[in-house]
Amino acid sequence: MKLIKYFNIPDLLILAIALLVFKMGFLDSQAGAAQALNHWQYLLFILATVLVAAGGFFMNNLFSIGKDANPDVTEATGYNIYIALTVVGVGLAYYLGNAVGKPMLLTGTFMIAAGTMYFYANGLKQMPIVGNILIALLIALPVILVALFQLYPLVGIASLETTQTVGLLFKVLTDYIVFAFVIGLLLTFVNDLTQTDADYNSDVTTLPILIGRARTIKIVLGLAVVPVGMVLYYADAHLLDLPYALAYVLLFIVGLLLYFMLKLFHSKTAKDFKHLEWILKLVLLFGALSIMVITYNIGYAKQ
Repeated sequence: MKLIKYFNIPDLLILAIALLVFKMGFLDSQAGAAQALNHWQYLLFILATVLVAAGGFFMNNLFSIGKDANPDVTEATGYNIYIALTVVGVGLAYYLGNAVGKPMLLTGTFMIAAGTMYFYANGLKQMPIVGNILIALLIALPVILVALFQLYPLVGIASLETTQTVGLLFKVLTDYIVFAFVIGLLLTFVNDLTQTDADYNSDVTTLPILIGRARTIKIVLGLAVVPVGMVLYYADAHLLDLPYALAYVLLFIVGLLLYFMLKLFHSKTAKDFKHLEWILKLVLLFGALSIMVITYNIGYAKQ
């Protein structure tokens, strides 16, 4: 039980829920849209993604707080747990990749993700901006994986009509990939603000340590304007005739982001920044759920 805190269980639950939503709340609702993985294979895909993410969380938390905060967790134990989770996750990815005829590409993506998390925990975290961008890419990666596993294997082998439908679905998922990346980038900077004192004591160089918390907060505030603008633009372009979806997006995404910006302006302590991390995680969750709300509203409007 002592090891549970190292796995970021709430984050893994958000990840699993988001992946379920993209299939059951979006892809399964598209009339005539083919998918490469069937239902039980998709569940294995979720399990593989969660296992690799859990291994990365464990490794990062072990090197951040593990050896000092819990002497019962040795480096050897940490490596064994990381390797076990990663091997099983990548093994499942290979099985699924082989099932859809793309074993090297899909397995390689999982291996790159696992390797990136490992090297981040072991040194990349000390590279300001670079480390933040890499982790933001990893936060957006699950949506990329949905496109790679469910849609990409169909390109070139399906009918022209199916290929065109796949292209449209790709475009929708791309919007969510970009949004997840931007929110992920914000999340990494806020996490650096949360861990500033611990990072300083551990000789880890992050942006707040380089330029100070006050300047970093200004940068994060400026960056937070980007997803607000993205969502408002998207809402104006696509959601004006979908009242339920529009209300949902304005309340649960734009509203939370505006709250985040207001609270960030007055945040000073690690507890304040930890609260803001959870706000951004909720934005990611509600962002994923929005695709289900939009799909439902489109179906309701057609009735």
